[in-house]
Amino acid sequence: MAATAISASSRYINPAVTKVYWVTLISNKLAPTRAELNAGTDLTPELADNAGWKVESDQVEAPDMNTRFTSTIPGRTKADGSTLTMYTDQAGADARALMPRDTNGYVVWLDGGDVTGRKMDVFPVRVSSLGKERSTKGDNPATIEFAYAITSEPAVDVTIP
Repeated sequence: MAATAISASSRYINPAVTKVYWVTLISNKLAPTRAELNAGTDLTPELADNAGWKVESDQVEAPDMNTRFTSTIPGRTKADGSTLTMYTDQAGADARALMPRDTNGYVVWLDGGDVTGRKMDVFPVRVSSLGKERSTKGDNPATIEFAYAITSEPAVDVTIP
């Protein structure tokens, strides 16, 4: 008798599916309301790139005298600094007005789209810097990299209302 196979996933690529929202007020990150999400701003159309946005665990060594092998156990969790790279506007009418440095809010990742019953990740953040990226190449659109400090433990796999 063989082990039971894992269920097949419905595979997809992120473009045209994933949504990224900036929400300024969420009363409970473990259960944002539809009204709170609707009051946010959909960043997806202006999002050029991103980095980070994952919760990771340190590994702690746990040796014992019974063996030469040093085992490890999960340690503290963290979400390292994360970024969103957004397109800029010549007149400055872009995400800078929405998320100036030191602004607190939430970056909400709806990886399967904004569909009730699917899952989302809610990252409580503070905008730490806005780095204008400049290029001498004529084929790169102007962008600005928003860096975020993750201010408390993100809520992951929260059901979308």
